[in-house]
Amino acid sequence: MKKTSSQLRQLSSNPLLILLFLTVTAAAAAMAAEPEKQAAPAAVQETAVHIVYVDRPEDADPEEFHLRTLTPVLGSEQKARDAVLYHYKTAASGFSAKLTPQQVEDLKEQPGVLQVVPSQTYQLHGPGGSGARQGTTRTMGLM
Repeated sequence: MKKTSSQLRQLSSNPLLILLFLTVTAAAAAMAAEPEKQAAPAAVQETAVHIVYVDRPEDADPEEFHLRTLTPVLGSEQKARDAVLYHYKTAASGFSAKLTPQQVEDLKEQPGVLQVVPSQTYQLHGPGGSGARQGTTRTMGLM
């Protein structure tokens, strides 16, 4: 059944039909976006930098051991490489990485992990003349 242009014009000038059309369109758009809203919080959890102290065997390469420790938590070696910000090899054995709260909890259960602590930044102020604050910023984890 083909509608004439006058019939289409008459339908489009009816405010109730326009309102009904807009309501149905908005509802369909909201339903289509609903799965994305539910998936987004799980996929986009807040990450924070943590320092992970490990008990590394003396004969193990530090960076390889750190990645082997983190890989099971993140799911792949590439994700572990991407998350690690720094490898500590001299005074302590460990690494800093961007982790979600759930990843922190999972990492604490890994063999060889001694402690996982949030990274904190401290402002150290040195002597400064005329009220000027000169200092150095240090980022560290506390053991």
